[in-house]
Amino acid sequence: MAERSPATRRGLATLLAFVLAFLYLPIGILVALSFNAGGMPTAWTGFSAKWYGALLSNRDILSAAGNTLVVGVISTLIATILGTLLALGIETRRRKGRAIEALVFAPMIIPDIVLAIALLSFFSLLNVPMGLHTIIASHVVFNLAFVSAVVRARLKTFDWSVTEASADLGASALTTFRRVTLPLILPAVIAGALLAFTLSVDEFIIAFFTAGAGRASTTLPMQIFAMIRFGVTPEINALATLVMLVSVTALTLAQRLNRGVIAP
Repeated sequence: MAERSPATRRGLATLLAFVLAFLYLPIGILVALSFNAGGMPTAWTGFSAKWYGALLSNRDILSAAGNTLVVGVISTLIATILGTLLALGIETRRRKGRAIEALVFAPMIIPDIVLAIALLSFFSLLNVPMGLHTIIASHVVFNLAFVSAVVRARLKTFDWSVTEASADLGASALTTFRRVTLPLILPAVIAGALLAFTLSVDEFIIAFFTAGAGRASTTLPMQIFAMIRFGVTPEINALATLVMLVSVTALTLAQRLNRGVIAP
């Protein structure tokens, strides 16, 4: 391969710097303004962490944070169990599994607004009252596909001979799964769970369509949307920074666990 000229390297470096600035500069500004002492959203008046303290005394935000945690944990737990079992079912029955593979991953492809309307229509047709339970069920629908995709990536390189050896030694199917299969795919399962939790915490459109009325079913993204309609404040910047911190932490852990997912 021919070595690039200095002008080409400088041009590529400039382009890379521009792209990185375009992606991360707004986030950096948001984080910086969350420590703005003044109440103005853009005018810097000094450093202060008081807006983070103000979040702890805001009942609406604390209630929304609790609802988000409940939805995230429960939907992640259900989606992880079902997604892992679904991935195993597809991979162990590949011929029949491919027939439902497109249906399983459809929630990953369908636009959120379409899926939200479909779920709302489904709950309305069944006369199901809206609330946290409908948000949880809706999050399971799309999280299941992501968990299944991550676990299947590990199963693509899984050595099925170890399960056959376990069966030859007299172990039942449940014992083989608990003592052989699950420990080997556990990093992928945890990575899928962390990804599902991140998506659940960040989700707004589907939660907005399937939530009930009042504070009892308001999640953090919905609370931020309600607050931002009256203008951006340092308190909103602080709340957005905390949500972003949770998401980045979960994604970072998922990526670290995913390093060994593809490797045999």
